[in-house]
Amino acid sequence: MTVALDLYPRHLEKGVRVALEDTPVVCVLGPRQSGKTTLARNLDADRAFFSLEQTRHYQHAREDPDGFIGDLPEFVTLDEVQNVPRLLNAIKLSVDRNRRPGRFLLTGSANLLLLPTVSESLAGREDTVHLLPLTEAEKERRPGRFLRELLDDAIRTAVRAERPDESPTLPERLIAGGYPAALTRTPDRARQWHRRYLAGIIQRDVQQVARIHDADSLALLLRLLAVRDGHLLNVSKLSSELRLDRSTVERYLSVLQRLFLIRKLPAWRRGLAARLIATPKLHLLDSGLAAALARLTVAGCRRQRERFGHLLESFVVQQLVAQAAWTDLDLEFWHYRERDFGEVDIVMTLGEQVWGFEVKSATALSDRDGRGLALLAERCGADFRRGIVFYAGDAIRALRDRRMLAVPLSELWRR
Repeated sequence: MTVALDLYPRHLEKGVRVALEDTPVVCVLGPRQSGKTTLARNLDADRAFFSLEQTRHYQHAREDPDGFIGDLPEFVTLDEVQNVPRLLNAIKLSVDRNRRPGRFLLTGSANLLLLPTVSESLAGREDTVHLLPLTEAEKERRPGRFLRELLDDAIRTAVRAERPDESPTLPERLIAGGYPAALTRTPDRARQWHRRYLAGIIQRDVQQVARIHDADSLALLLRLLAVRDGHLLNVSKLSSELRLDRSTVERYLSVLQRLFLIRKLPAWRRGLAARLIATPKLHLLDSGLAAALARLTVAGCRRQRERFGHLLESFVVQQLVAQAAWTDLDLEFWHYRERDFGEVDIVMTLGEQVWGFEVKSATALSDRDGRGLALLAERCGADFRRGIVFYAGDAIRALRDRRMLAVPLSELWRR
């Protein structure tokens, strides 16, 4: 599948504009090639723009951060600011002298708030938004209202008009992923793009956020994680397979998180202490990158159903997390598992309120597909709001437990 390279609507844009109206420093963070620079440039064509990828700006900022910031216009965008972390302290001093909202718009391909001293430097002065690769709703140029309507309890049983010629198919959507540049290429060329993309990050960006001498082991770790996308994280097993000590593997995982390549989904439990010690699930942040690293093709999705199922689960996590960012609510995501009893792929919480999501690749469901959700509902009691079983069918229907709905996966991008 290929598409024309033009501007997609980024639903996070509204949140960035709102933040610029009341906050001196706004950080737009996310993986490379996710569209941060394009978004920043489109916010205001008259706003001064400086890229720290350009040698002259990089050298000036690195040699004299205070002088560089002092010479800038009052309202400015600094692109790829993680290249010169020392700028953050100079920005803090400048903001302390002039706290007008919207002065600094920063973009970064590493999570600045995980870098040493940065969170202290900008505390109380910044707002951060995370721009992820394109969601399916953005690719379809649709509002992406599924999660908002779920929160409003506005999802109703219905049968969609059949669309037998709908394109792309679900496997094609997963394999394509959400990086705009990859979407302009044929599947074979897109796989090459994803691999070159990762090689570039390993060769350059890794050294900016951590001094790692064994980049090959880090790349191998990511490939192992791609094969186990959507599985429980087993650091001990990874350590054994890579022949690295556990602390090194944990450090590598932290670097991959900082570069927005992986996401840990913590385990939901009653009580915060129990959640902190439970085993997280590991998801790659983009399904296209995960598929390329795991060498999974559209045809392979039909043959390797279990691997496809795990990739599909990560894909749904991507869509929900992105839509949550558009709601401006403090939504959190988890997974739920009780040994020998049941599990739920995704749990979403808002305060004490709980929603559960199961992800199935089948076109038909039975009532037993909601068993994990029923167990979660029992554990939550009155705090349980709704259970959703996503599947590849075309009807929204209630399961035996009327709190549970079977919902077509396509509702994530049709609404």
